[in-house]
Amino acid sequence: MSTNKKNNSRPSSNPATSTRRSGSPVEAARKSFVPAESDVATETPASGAGTVTKTSTQATSARQAARLERQRKRRRQQIITWSVVGVIVLAVVAGVVVWQISQGPKTDSSGITTFGTLSQSHVSGTVTYPQVPPVGGPHNQIWLNCGIYDKPVPNENAVHSLEHGAVWITYQPNLPADQIAQLQTLVRGQTYVILSPYTGLPSPVVASAWSTQLKLQSASDPRLASFLSTYRQGPQTPEPGAACSGGVGTPLQ
Repeated sequence: MSTNKKNNSRPSSNPATSTRRSGSPVEAARKSFVPAESDVATETPASGAGTVTKTSTQATSARQAARLERQRKRRRQQIITWSVVGVIVLAVVAGVVVWQISQGPKTDSSGITTFGTLSQSHVSGTVTYPQVPPVGGPHNQIWLNCGIYDKPVPNENAVHSLEHGAVWITYQPNLPADQIAQLQTLVRGQTYVILSPYTGLPSPVVASAWSTQLKLQSASDPRLASFLSTYRQGPQTPEPGAACSGGVGTPLQ
């Protein structure tokens, strides 16, 4: 009886009881394990993330600014280019106007009118001239023989003679006979002179050279002899020394 009591007082050696008291070996090991700081995984934000975003925004802004600057430069260049073109166009137009004015008819104090540069082209057929009689411009390829005529002569051939340095004296067909005789006396024996009647003259007598003309009211006007002396083979002649014979027409003398 005493023996049983003795045995019941001993501590139990049951493993399950022992485990409940002290915990399982895995749990004990987990509780006893303290990780080092270097083993603890601590998630921290990447330190460069904000910097990358900021840098990217700055780059985009820089590209936009550069593009806008290029556009401004292009606009400025276009404005400059069109301004220069406009100035050139205005200068050309002004030059043409000045040239046309300079080439237009001019009459000096002695009554001599000059008409500027005229065409020297050769044409066939009839030409309508702005002056009466004509003082230059397109003309027939064959010149008129210089001399005295008692009938009208072709404009186109006479103009060719003006190109060679001739002076063409024309008179109204109803000019008094004594004045016609006076004109014939003036030109007789001289080279590079044509005398002929002309229907529709603006004055009784007209003396013409290349691009030059003098209207007179009388054959006795002293300016006629001066005109003849100045412009027969004068400085206005486009082709000085070219022939005034061997062409067309049969003068009286």
